[in-house]
Amino acid sequence: MLSFADCKGNNFVCIKQKDMKAAVMYQKGEMPMYAEVNTPIIENENELLINVKACAIKHFDKRVAKGTHYSNSADTKNAKVIGGDGVGVLADGTRVYALGVSGMMAEQAIIEKDKMVVLPDGIDYATAAALPNGVIGAAMALRFRACMQAGDTVLINGATGFTGRLAVQIAKHYGAKKIIATGRNNESLKQLLILGADEIIHVDQSNEQFVAQVKAIHQKTPVDVIVDYLWGHSAELLFSSIKGTGSFTHRTRYVSVGSMTGDKMQLSAEVLRSVNLQLIGSGLGSWTKEEVRELFSVILPEMLQLAADGKLNIETTKVPLKEIDKLWETDVPGGQRLVVVI
Repeated sequence: MLSFADCKGNNFVCIKQKDMKAAVMYQKGEMPMYAEVNTPIIENENELLINVKACAIKHFDKRVAKGTHYSNSADTKNAKVIGGDGVGVLADGTRVYALGVSGMMAEQAIIEKDKMVVLPDGIDYATAAALPNGVIGAAMALRFRACMQAGDTVLINGATGFTGRLAVQIAKHYGAKKIIATGRNNESLKQLLILGADEIIHVDQSNEQFVAQVKAIHQKTPVDVIVDYLWGHSAELLFSSIKGTGSFTHRTRYVSVGSMTGDKMQLSAEVLRSVNLQLIGSGLGSWTKEEVRELFSVILPEMLQLAADGKLNIETTKVPLKEIDKLWETDVPGGQRLVVVI
């Protein structure tokens, strides 16, 4: 299969290479499996071939591939390699994180030159593969959608997950005066106090207790930024907690990033009229081209270096590519990320 192109003017000379192993899903199937597929082909001057070393399994990846194992009657001519990003080594030995043009959960993949970041010394492949998606879900929300400033009070709703734990640490790095973390897992909440949270709130307590606790905090130290990874009922409670009573209110920027506990919620019009509230989402469709360029040129290099220096704490569970069909649904402890190593 043709897999490499060397640009000579407007012509590309392709060199034939062997097939590769990858985690694939077929048109008739819903679960990934370990299989041999064709090595991807470079198609233009902005593309590079990378030898992949690690690729994180995100919630999005699992939603796409949710289902049962493939049967023998699967359409093996139309295998799709899964995985949107990962880390690996270029032909010249440079270690990089990159978004994939082709699926990244494979021995080799195609990436674009302007969507990669050189890895700092001292960071391992699993950490480098797991970190960026969490950074995207945390730093982009804090920096661009919430426009967080040093000295802000920040509440992270759903902080015990992988991205939420990073959001606590990144908010601290960005100079938050106070960080409040919500979540279900008691042990994980306690760990957040070590990672930078100042107060913790249990989501599983009664509605009245939850609202009373948030209100008390908001009255004492008004919340400037709420970054929400849960949405659903907990978001309804948060809006109730900051609802005004007819007098001047503190301005709160509420950023929706995820919806782990429900895609829909009820928002009272009275909340919008009674409080100085900015409600905004953070996701691929909400960022500008300039913000995405800054993500790759500034934010990701900074965060990868912090991790290499031991200043960002993340935990991973590593699984081998060849066992992807057995380990895809592996339950990892709260706050960890499942990473496929290749």
